[in-house]
Amino acid sequence: MKSSETDSAMRLDKWLWATRFFKTRALAQKHIELGRVLVNGAKVKNSKNISAGDTLDLTLNSLPYKINVLALNHQRRPAPEARKLYEEDMQTAQLREQQKLLDQASRISAAYPDGRPTKRDRRQIDKVKRGDW
Repeated sequence: MKSSETDSAMRLDKWLWATRFFKTRALAQKHIELGRVLVNGAKVKNSKNISAGDTLDLTLNSLPYKINVLALNHQRRPAPEARKLYEEDMQTAQLREQQKLLDQASRISAAYPDGRPTKRDRRQIDKVKRGDW
């Protein structure tokens, strides 16, 4: 028997896990402790109870998320159902997409875009440096 209080509030780490932002509750707790999750603009603890209408500022993989909590669900459900529990700020989503594009562009202009040179590539580079080619 659940009271109406438990239906209207839920632990932050459990909600982040249920909405599939994190694979485990332990990862969610770690991000909260590191200050990467803010509730209504304030740093909070793992056990902070959130309710519908709260705003979360989340940083995942150096990308910003601004989320409005629409509903609570105490069980981890499939991704399409989990997306119905929150609404994302469109401005932040556009900013995140721009950052992703910048990251991709910087990877393309990297010294070794396909990864490190293979042993064969290194031998060829050494030949060119020595002047044996």
